[in-house]
Amino acid sequence: MRKIFIIGMCILLCACSKTKETEINTQKGNNESMKEINILVNGKTLNVKLEDNSSSEALYSKLEESDIVVEAEDYGNFEKVGELGFSLPKNDKQINVKAGDLILYQGDKITLYYSENSWNFTLLGKVTNANENELREILGKGDVTMTFSLVK
Repeated sequence: MRKIFIIGMCILLCACSKTKETEINTQKGNNESMKEINILVNGKTLNVKLEDNSSSEALYSKLEESDIVVEAEDYGNFEKVGELGFSLPKNDKQINVKAGDLILYQGDKITLYYSENSWNFTLLGKVTNANENELREILGKGDVTMTFSLVK
């Protein structure tokens, strides 16, 4: 009887361990499958890994329909901001923005930061292939045209 109990416990522990391992792998898989988009600006393509929120999902859905072109102005020597021409759901919270953060502002403006700031924003995503100095060089001084598209 004792052997049957021990064998049963071993089977139960193995089954629980496999379930937990599957759960962990599924969570890792979700992080690795985060959606990505591109931003073409001044002849350079910036890769952006999107956040997991309804704002980013809505932006991605819009990009499935067509590319989005935004005329962006320099503001405060730390960001380029432009009108989207439509609204996205907001998920605003107080955040410290860093270079490379793509932000939804007031629900209908999109902002690409090349320096730091702190405000009540919705984080849409993060540039993965350029640091602060590279972003400053790519974005240049003054106004820019940013073309948002899906990764092909």
